Amino acid sequence: MKIIAIGRNYLEHAKELNNPVPAEPVVFLMPDTCILNNNKPFYYPDFSHDIHHEIEIVLKINRVGKCIDPRFAHRYFSEVTVGVDFTARDIQKIAKEKGLPWEKAKAFDGSAPLGKFVEFEKLPDSANIPFSLDVNGKTVQSGNSADMIFSFSEIIAHVSKYFSLKMGDLIYTGTPSGVGPVAIGDRLTGRIGDQVLIDFYVR
Repeated sequence: MKIIAIGRNYLEHAKELNNPVPAEPVVFLMPDTCILNNNKPFYYPDFSHDIHHEIEIVLKINRVGKCIDPRFAHRYFSEVTVGVDFTARDIQKIAKEKGLPWEKAKAFDGSAPLGKFVEFEKLPDSANIPFSLDVNGKTVQSGNSADMIFSFSEIIAHVSKYFSLKMGDLIYTGTPSGVGPVAIGDRLTGRIGDQVLIDFYVR
């Protein structure tokens, strides 16, 4: 199982970090050691002092595919959830300044808490999926899949040019604006619509 993540996929998020709007999906990979399941706590790593939350819709791939046509991309997933893509912003800043890869900032152990999956077809409107993140009971991020720069189908088509997709692969599809730091003791709650799919603490 591999984790494929998409960066800068919401216009306002790109703007808040002073990043250019991408002409094609920004893609990076994360190992399976990033995943935190079952609402396990996220332990703040000692190598960073500026960990930021990024709530994202996550797709679970349900069949093998390569060079998938966008028209058929919807056939390659049937379940979605929300996940948090934690970012060590201080380490990422250094990497960007030196033109180095982001993995140490994005792909460290436990950096990708993952929520409970729900059936895509049972969502009220699969073309407009509202999702949000609360920190200590206050909504800090709120987005809608309709606002993505690159749709689910476009993402799947693009990444499958380069990486064969396999059953169980995960795609983190990008975060809306409102990213910010977390602290030890914070409680993070992620939703699709009104349904809580992830709820965990920072330790």
